[in-house]
Amino acid sequence: MLTLLLAILLLFSLLSAGHALLTKRDPRAAVGWIITCLAVPGVGPLLYWLLGVNRIRTRSRAIQEQGQGMHWLHVDQPAPQQHIENFPVTSTSQTLIKLSDAVTRRPLTFGNRITVLYNGEQTYPAMLDAINQAKESVFLSSYILKSDQIGQQFAGELIAVAERGVDVRVLIDAFGELYSFKKIRRIFRGTKVKTAVFLPFTLLGSFYFNLRNHRKLLIVDNSFSFTGGMNIRDRHMALARNTPGRIVDIHFRFEGPICEQLRDAFMEDWHYATDQKREPHDWPASPVVGNACCRGISAGPNEQHEKLNWILIGALACAKSHIRIMTPYFLPSRAQLAAINTAALRGVQVDILLPKQNNLPYVAWATNALLFELLEHNAHIYFQPPPFIHSKFLLIDDEYALIGSANIDPRSLRLNFEFNVEVFDTETVTELIHHFDRSREQAREVSLEDMDGRSLPSRLRDSFCRLFSPYL
Repeated sequence: MLTLLLAILLLFSLLSAGHALLTKRDPRAAVGWIITCLAVPGVGPLLYWLLGVNRIRTRSRAIQEQGQGMHWLHVDQPAPQQHIENFPVTSTSQTLIKLSDAVTRRPLTFGNRITVLYNGEQTYPAMLDAINQAKESVFLSSYILKSDQIGQQFAGELIAVAERGVDVRVLIDAFGELYSFKKIRRIFRGTKVKTAVFLPFTLLGSFYFNLRNHRKLLIVDNSFSFTGGMNIRDRHMALARNTPGRIVDIHFRFEGPICEQLRDAFMEDWHYATDQKREPHDWPASPVVGNACCRGISAGPNEQHEKLNWILIGALACAKSHIRIMTPYFLPSRAQLAAINTAALRGVQVDILLPKQNNLPYVAWATNALLFELLEHNAHIYFQPPPFIHSKFLLIDDEYALIGSANIDPRSLRLNFEFNVEVFDTETVTELIHHFDRSREQAREVSLEDMDGRSLPSRLRDSFCRLFSPYL
């Protein structure tokens, strides 16, 4: 009997190791799982099938296929490549458009208007005003929707518009919900607001604690949509100096056809969370209201490829004069480091703005351990003074902006569900450049001597944290 049990465990281990060998694209991940499966028979394969197999992708692909056939570009909408009227179509923009056409599954849309919103003081009133004007639908997804003063204000407005017949849906991430002692879902109980939880902590779902919905989406009718890096909580009221842990951030309001792509991303997540079949819906076309060309990019473990990683590396390779990066969490991969350094060696000015005070100190420590690799190749790195700056975007030359929820770290680019928008629009890119340059003037530049001058305990701490950068 014991011999038979050992034979079954050995066979299970061999089959699991073979599956890892055939399906894991990263050789390091493959080797790690193969060793785990063979070294710990029974337990190793069990861990592999629970933690190492992407079961999300298959289910999400089915939902994406249910939504195929949508006509993104309507007959009365000009083709974007032929209609970037206020934006010079250069070899850089043409190359980036071609890359994204090949990598993403949504087209570039023309006819959008973008408003840059700073901190909760500008963002929340704009969002609440849009919700109040809703006539047909309000779809909201936020990684953190806290039941504090701001969160309750949003909840009250959502309940009010739902009571007058508007289709209101709120998607809540199971892990993000833990930021609030009193769960926001309790406020919606007994109301007409529909709620769903993304990857809830169940017996099997609990093993997805690393795969979080980090997207921030608000779509109101087909008129307004919002996305960026801002959660919904009191801490984003940056001017309230008495608020502990206040956060500086940036968000974006969109009008035009890009709203359809944000709505599609929300609906994919909604149907995944609710396990409902996605039925065809005759949504009205969004009007052409501006000159901005935009494309929505969904990224996450449900996608076929690491789209944001490819687009990021491609954008860095296209830069001719200037790369500007602002992000709170900066743990680039070896390929991303090589792309940044290669650009700097080509003569491109590289400026990277990071927060001096990070809300996750261990991430900042891991970042410190790699900055010397950029500084020795003439990249310019700046630490922004407190409060904590959560803003994130990438600017290439004076032509291109990549904005949204993703940071430049493995969690955003491999594990989390993220949503970004690439923008070709002179007005928006110019405003973001001015915001970046103003922020840089208030920051302190870090030198290679600063990094080399860290104490030995600090260098050991930073290097140790960097070992865990894929999981931070």
